[in-house]
Amino acid sequence: MFVILASSGIAAVTTYQDKLFEISKNLEIFISVYKELNTNFVDELDPSTLMRTAIDAMTKSLDPYTNYISESQAESYWISEDEKYQGIGTRVALVDGRLRIIEPYKGGPALQAGLKAGDEITMIEGVPLKGKKLEEINAIMRGIPGTNLRLTVVPFGAELEKVVSVVRGEVNIPNVPYSGFVSDGIGYISLTVFTQNAADNIAKALSEMKEDNPGMQGVIIDLRQNGGGLLNEAVSICNLFLPSNEIIVTTKGKIKERDQSFKTKSQPLDAEIPVAVLIDKRSASASEIVSGVIQDVDRGVLIGQRSYGKGLVQNTKDLPYNARIKLTTSKYYIPSGRCIQGVEYENGEPKDIPDSQRSKFKTRNGRTVLDGGGVTPDILLPARQIHSVTQALLDQYMIFEYANQFCLGKDSIAAVGTFTFTEFDGFLAFLKKKNFHYESNAEKLLKQAREDLEKNQKVTYAAEIKQLELKMQANLEEELKEAKPQIIDEIEKEIVSRYYFQKGKVQQTLDDDPEVREAISVLKDMKRYKSILGVK
Repeated sequence: MFVILASSGIAAVTTYQDKLFEISKNLEIFISVYKELNTNFVDELDPSTLMRTAIDAMTKSLDPYTNYISESQAESYWISEDEKYQGIGTRVALVDGRLRIIEPYKGGPALQAGLKAGDEITMIEGVPLKGKKLEEINAIMRGIPGTNLRLTVVPFGAELEKVVSVVRGEVNIPNVPYSGFVSDGIGYISLTVFTQNAADNIAKALSEMKEDNPGMQGVIIDLRQNGGGLLNEAVSICNLFLPSNEIIVTTKGKIKERDQSFKTKSQPLDAEIPVAVLIDKRSASASEIVSGVIQDVDRGVLIGQRSYGKGLVQNTKDLPYNARIKLTTSKYYIPSGRCIQGVEYENGEPKDIPDSQRSKFKTRNGRTVLDGGGVTPDILLPARQIHSVTQALLDQYMIFEYANQFCLGKDSIAAVGTFTFTEFDGFLAFLKKKNFHYESNAEKLLKQAREDLEKNQKVTYAAEIKQLELKMQANLEEELKEAKPQIIDEIEKEIVSRYYFQKGKVQQTLDDDPEVREAISVLKDMKRYKSILGVK
């Protein structure tokens, strides 16, 4: 036995020494390459740029979440990460090269200063914004709460500029923009991000609904498009539906002493109410912890599409010269023992892993669940398909611009749920006036074919292709009419958001939401609900 242990110890030491040698050898090679390029390459090189390229390539080869943060980036990085540093409470975008306010947040400094969706910001503190990138502009707009920001603005529908003074503040973007009943006895809570007080806000919404309807039959928790956030909020949200001392998530990394388990700490708000959780391919991180835990302990039914697949923990470490590195240090594991992390990436996104290549685990009731590549819902529904012409309208801000025009001079519209958009012909006329440009997938293929033929000097079919292109251009109006219901939905959401903000936008979509309808159906059918969860 002694000999075996001694041999094992020698092997471990040898492996460690071999690794140190490999590190030392490759560092020496790297430094030599760097010196040779810097000394002898034909063109003048910037050493900082060269090294940054090497570092970025190194971190990119690992995962999309491991990043180097230079000294020049560090200040804006911390401003965006630290809650006490905020901006003016508005979402902005470059539309045709001009900075436009897309959405001011309710109660935020921008709205209080009279800024509205559609307004153009031309200068900040007297500095023209023409030619600046959005990242630069956002860095200027952020700052310490209470500090003043002077904006030069062209209000939508006006021609003259005016100077608007906005006081930066801690903008409270609601993490629960809407909650309410979507059917008799079925409550609905939308959670958009796991920021501070997310669990408290869900608890408040659920308590109010139970008070309004003591015979409440179930609750829908909507985590679609929720990219995650604070781990402690995810644990606390699980605790609303699970008893105390339940292990929710465990983090495991290379350094075993740093592994941690996170448990529920208090009695649940409601351990019995039937729960349906909605997820999609953009539900990530904390959203996957909550949905995965609910599934692993058979506490509720998951509905939608497979989630994103981010089960990684990042920490930021200091480097010399005020630089930093944000790196992945551990992985999340949920009660069944599975990890939700996608193990392969393509263009910075997790690759879809076939079920046959995913390991099997068991829920508390013995149902089979899979690891790797996100959480698979109990009820899989097809993802909403956006018509290519609808996507083009959104990408080119046509619906946004039309809503600006539609809302100009209107102080109010009908209440959410009763407001309907009936002026589609007016929208089509607006697109003609704006010279809306749209290429269908078929047009793109034809265009590529024509270019290939011209490149190879094969002009035989050029006239025929040109005729086809003209016919397809003439079909734009038909495609718009084909996508009419979807386009109207998008227009209604955009218009409603001008008067009822995020809450109204969420509420506007619920009546025609197939996943919400499916959740209502399941929660009203306890036999089916229990069957899905494997309750005997």
